[in-house]
Amino acid sequence: MWVYPDWKKCLPAEELLGSRSLGSSVCAFGRHIRLLLCVVHGNERADAIMTTPMRRIIIIDDHDAIRRGVRQLLESKPYYEVVGEAADGRSGLEVARATRPDIAILDYSIPELNGLDLAHALKREFPRIEILLYTMHDREEIIIEVLRAGVRGFVLKSDAEKHLLAALDALSIRRPYFSGAISDTLLEQFLDSKPHPLASSLTHREREVVQQVAEGRINKEIAQRLSISVKTVETHRASAMRKLKLRTTADLVRYAVRNQLIQA
Repeated sequence: MWVYPDWKKCLPAEELLGSRSLGSSVCAFGRHIRLLLCVVHGNERADAIMTTPMRRIIIIDDHDAIRRGVRQLLESKPYYEVVGEAADGRSGLEVARATRPDIAILDYSIPELNGLDLAHALKREFPRIEILLYTMHDREEIIIEVLRAGVRGFVLKSDAEKHLLAALDALSIRRPYFSGAISDTLLEQFLDSKPHPLASSLTHREREVVQQVAEGRINKEIAQRLSISVKTVETHRASAMRKLKLRTTADLVRYAVRNQLIQA
């Protein structure tokens, strides 16, 4: 590893990129971070220098304490700027539209629009956005679904703070980061595999309707929230129940709770 002597502030790579990064240093210049990667392979040496601007971040979580804790952690770092927050998925999408963030930190179980559908929506509107799922859910089917939605960072809330920072640092240079029960092996298997048999058979709109029903809203209210007709709501609701082999609204609520579309 080489660190150029004219760099003003150099931080160990492990502090910013986690234990996976070897032979690198990060140096800060005001609103920019400069990354030097030096790789030694046989008699060859490759030096790569990257200038990365301050990363704009939004936080979407329905728990005030979580949002506050993450914001305070990031505000202590000169290279991250929290530009918006939201307590539900739909508000989070509006915040993203208003702020155009580089990275979105979001939970899976959030009201209005769950983390999976929000990730789909964010990637549709902002293809280059990086998404970090910060959640307590580590079920395999959830992991697979969010990976398919374009999520490239996954940190459990039970993990130490250093994993959250390491994930953000990795995403800042377009690298994935997974902690806890998530591994690089799982990611590679996912990318090389055919669609997983546990992946949901529901469409995006059907999942939206299921979540709204499970949150206790009637068809007319759901239609207004989703800007569709009551008849369309009924069609999606019936289709979802048929696919899931459910008979009653209570069954639908239990399905939503079991699959973390809502919290019990």
